[in-house]
Amino acid sequence: MIRRRHRLPWVSYLLVVSGAVLMVVPFLDMVMTSFKGPGEAGRLPYRFLPRGFGFGFGNYRAALDQLDLPVLFRNSVTATALITGSVLLTSSLAGYALAKLRFRGRDLIFRLVLTTMMFPPFLFFIPHFLILVHWPLAGGNDLLGRGGAGLTVSIVALTMPFLVNGFGIFLMRQFMISVPDEILEAARLDGAGEFTLWWRVVLPQTKPVLVTLALLTFVDAWNEYIWALLISTADPGVMTLPVGIQLLQDHVDPTRTMPVVMAALVLSVLPVLVLFLLLQKHYIRGVVLSGLK
Repeated sequence: MIRRRHRLPWVSYLLVVSGAVLMVVPFLDMVMTSFKGPGEAGRLPYRFLPRGFGFGFGNYRAALDQLDLPVLFRNSVTATALITGSVLLTSSLAGYALAKLRFRGRDLIFRLVLTTMMFPPFLFFIPHFLILVHWPLAGGNDLLGRGGAGLTVSIVALTMPFLVNGFGIFLMRQFMISVPDEILEAARLDGAGEFTLWWRVVLPQTKPVLVTLALLTFVDAWNEYIWALLISTADPGVMTLPVGIQLLQDHVDPTRTMPVVMAALVLSVLPVLVLFLLLQKHYIRGVVLSGLK
């Protein structure tokens, strides 16, 4: 029994290292492919390392030359910032109301929020698009939403379906339940209103979970492709990085352009990687405190 206990930690370490390798290898393969020459990416037998790193910087220059990177980056940053900020605001407000306020229908509303998590987001893309097209007094539309393109020709179209997140409301509500009611009652006796309680008492205690939700939302919004592709067909001026990078690929000869595509992907991953490294401590703490798997 004693020997078995001593061996178990090594088994755990082996499993963790194996999982880490499985997660890191695809990223390393993307980086290595970005340094390969034309046709080298699809050559058999497969080579993980490029034959020479000298040509790789040419792939990065080609990606920068072929992409309108400032516009794509601006659109992605704007949409991601608006979505992340809105999700944090609405999730924390709704989570506070569902966790600490007593009102009629609270449990029913929470069940409806949970119900929204059961449907994939792309199921509502067509209704969302039709709503944006027929938005009154926008994009040339009249009061009845006819005659123009509505909001589909603005940066707002990239953010509208994602401004409220059911998972974010659920996560914030579950964590805010653990905030002691005695603290809130003491603050109410001192004359604090509900907004003050939310801003000065509850939010400071939920900082790790807010950071966790911010990172998850940021990554999802930054990598969103299907909705951004749908909106960019109406207005190419709101095209984001994932859509622009996909346009780099030559479907006639994908092996020739694959290194350039991988170089563009490396550039698009850098903001997410830097943000995660800066907030890693808060993210891990938020995962532990919220019980998020």
